[in-house]
Amino acid sequence: MDIKFRTAILYLPFVLNLMSSCDIVPFSRMGNFASSTTGGSASVKLVHELVSQNCVVIFSKTTCPYCKMAKNVFNEIGASYKVIELDEHNDGRRLQEALAQMTGARTVPRVFINGNCIGGGSDTKQLHQQGKLVPLINQCAPCGDPISESSGSGQFESAK
Repeated sequence: MDIKFRTAILYLPFVLNLMSSCDIVPFSRMGNFASSTTGGSASVKLVHELVSQNCVVIFSKTTCPYCKMAKNVFNEIGASYKVIELDEHNDGRRLQEALAQMTGARTVPRVFINGNCIGGGSDTKQLHQQGKLVPLINQCAPCGDPISESSGSGQFESAK
């Protein structure tokens, strides 16, 4: 039995649990999953670095409506975020594969807050509608001033 298959079997209950709920996935757990696979380690390291150094990171594609939905939510609440447009990034394909290994989902957007993957566009919107998104952002130490529930204009920083 190869290592990828054994790893998939080991994490299957975790992935199924994630798929059946909107719980936040700790990055350290995803890191364990990614580190046990081979290949793409530079991409995994880059993703880990980006989500560790930024409060909110959105891995996106410019033409994706769900990506636009996620960015609009952060813009509405006035939260700053870093966006990585995978379709414009030199290593976008490798980064998307690394995200698939790390989160169990290949789809975009992949939204991280304070090092934790919260899911995609619908998950982000749902957390906001439930009043859970702003508290998650406010838990992030390097984000600066707390965000209020009132609307505002978000700021983003693009990375290539």
